[in-house]
Amino acid sequence: MTQDVGPEPRPFHVMILAGEPSGDLHGANLVRSMKRLDPSLSINGIGGDLMAAQGMELFFHIRSLSVMGVTEVIRQFKVINRAFNRFRQRVRTTKPDLVILIDYPGFNLRAAAFAKKNGVPVLYYITPKVWAWKKSRLRTMRRVVDHAALIFPFELPLFKQAGIASTFVGHPLLDCYPETTARQIPLDDAPFVVGLLPGSRENEISALLAPMVQAALLIRKQDKKVRFLVSLAATVDPGRILETIDTCNKKFPGQQPLFGAVKGPCQTLFDQCDLLIAASGTVTLEAAICGVPMIIVYHLSRVSYFIARIFVRIKHVGLANIIANEQIVPELLQDDATAENIARTALTLLNRQTLGHMRTRLLMVRKRLGGQGAAYRTARLALELLRSRNLSGNKS
Repeated sequence: MTQDVGPEPRPFHVMILAGEPSGDLHGANLVRSMKRLDPSLSINGIGGDLMAAQGMELFFHIRSLSVMGVTEVIRQFKVINRAFNRFRQRVRTTKPDLVILIDYPGFNLRAAAFAKKNGVPVLYYITPKVWAWKKSRLRTMRRVVDHAALIFPFELPLFKQAGIASTFVGHPLLDCYPETTARQIPLDDAPFVVGLLPGSRENEISALLAPMVQAALLIRKQDKKVRFLVSLAATVDPGRILETIDTCNKKFPGQQPLFGAVKGPCQTLFDQCDLLIAASGTVTLEAAICGVPMIIVYHLSRVSYFIARIFVRIKHVGLANIIANEQIVPELLQDDATAENIARTALTLLNRQTLGHMRTRLLMVRKRLGGQGAAYRTARLALELLRSRNLSGNKS
């Protein structure tokens, strides 16, 4: 007599939503980790080529969501609506067991509300930066998010206080930079190398390239050996940067070029520099993780700065300083971001003892970010949510 064991349970179905290239990168690591933990998982969603390469079925590509520019606002609105309608249709027809959101809060909080309304649990990985602005989003997340996978340690008490189930999983950038890569501080007679990172957007280049280059020329007057490397971000036209540094190099005929240009990943630049002068942004956290000393520089339009002063509620803009809850890295913002101030600050840092001290403090910031394995810990958390849902009888 054979025992009727019933049909095989269907694989868990997970939907992941990432709307930007950074989300595609971190989403790809998450998909890979989830597939390793449970190869039977069925995963689809919104993402890019990296997530697709790890086996996620795309029902909408982020390429369409990356449209930028004032003249394309209407088109962007239509594209976002089309993506959201595709998401709603898929939720209704495929009934996923879990929706995982990655960053992109304007879109993803709407998606969370729709998923919740349709009985689908929601895990939010890389949550909105409510500690900087729009703290009201905590109330929204309490209603529509089942669990938050947090990437900064200081977020945990904030989310717990708001009544949101949450876990600190560590920062995913640690998986991109598994070892500290800062080069050895040069010997007494070796020249310092300073990296200039004027930004990854055209408006940042317009605001910061000139004062950074002028600062470099002022530094050169005080230290004839120092050299500069300028980052060429893949997201901007390198023409203006190359023309600017070529013009400056011609001022020193017969000598080694004062400026060089570096394409490719930030780590290529980090490996060659003793100090960075960098536009505020994620790149400064990458530098901190790699233990590279830096100066953070930023300049907004008058209107944007006025709005930021009203709504942004943090003492520091640099993520290394925010994580440390003190100023480890100098910040030169708005009217303080002059060539003279940048040069003066850099010259105070360009000695071996000061650079070594800042590097040690930056490596302490790295330790606070929780170690490698953020994607793996998030994947394990997702599977725990799936299995608890199955045990409660919600999986058909």
